Amino acid sequence: MGGNLRGGLLALAAFGTYSTHDVAVKYLGGHYAAFQIVFFSTLLSLPLVVVMLMRDRRAGTLIPNHPWWTALRVAASVFTSVSAFYGFATLPLAQVYAILFATPLLITLLAIPILGERVRLRRGIAVGVGLAGVMIVLRPGSAELGLGHLAVLTAACGSAIAAIVMRKIGTEERSEVLLLYPMIANLAVMGTLMPFVYRPMPLEDLGALAVMAVLGLIGNLLAIYAYRIAEAGVVAPMQYSQILWATAYGLLFFEEVPDVFTAIGAAVIIASGLYILSREGRARASETRPISGSQVRAGIGTVPKTGHGDSDRGRPGKP
Repeated sequence: MGGNLRGGLLALAAFGTYSTHDVAVKYLGGHYAAFQIVFFSTLLSLPLVVVMLMRDRRAGTLIPNHPWWTALRVAASVFTSVSAFYGFATLPLAQVYAILFATPLLITLLAIPILGERVRLRRGIAVGVGLAGVMIVLRPGSAELGLGHLAVLTAACGSAIAAIVMRKIGTEERSEVLLLYPMIANLAVMGTLMPFVYRPMPLEDLGALAVMAVLGLIGNLLAIYAYRIAEAGVVAPMQYSQILWATAYGLLFFEEVPDVFTAIGAAVIIASGLYILSREGRARASETRPISGSQVRAGIGTVPKTGHGDSDRGRPGKP
């Protein structure tokens, strides 16, 4: 089995694992504040991550080389985590994913001022079409928009910022810095808010949080390995399989049936993203590759899913 095929299958498994993780988020979101879910899911994830980091024998410190860019990425990750968790709790799964699929389009736009990318006419049109797909999903003026929609849009923007900062500093920062700082920030911020939102959690709900932590870690590891053995142009499109998982899980667990506008909007967004991805693959626009090199899951969940391991490619001793 070739590397691209194995990588594609691993990516499918990764994004399927992420989607299963989000089912637990949605279930718990019906009973607890997003701040509490983020706090405990991060807390339960931390020991798993520490065990992983203990295996790294390279010398170095946890002081970032780019403190201001790191701080921006940390802030974006914190906003993304809370916003995404709230969105999953209040909106149908398929609708959340459809809006989050706009993240690569936002990365393309942010790459202009931050990475110095040039967006040519065709790619610019594709971005515009994709954002029009988001408007189809949201249907402003004909459908009631609530805090859930605003939260998911915030999550998409925060995810794009975290991803673009990763592409800017990823080869110059240690994985440990990129991984631990957002987790510590989540614990600090959510812990401060905990006295105002805390509700006692029965054992089964704590078990669901533990499952979330394990699923987040497994999904992250699968995605990292997929990006290491396969071309990004093969791995990145697999994120769109989440709309299938969302439809199946929404119907099975929450009796959610995507409406026609969500389906049409998602199709437009996906088509736009795939077109941009194919253009990048042919042109090899730049070394930063803001679309193909970044996952749509950046910063969402218990473990940051920007593919921090991918940033190690340019370092000595890494595959």
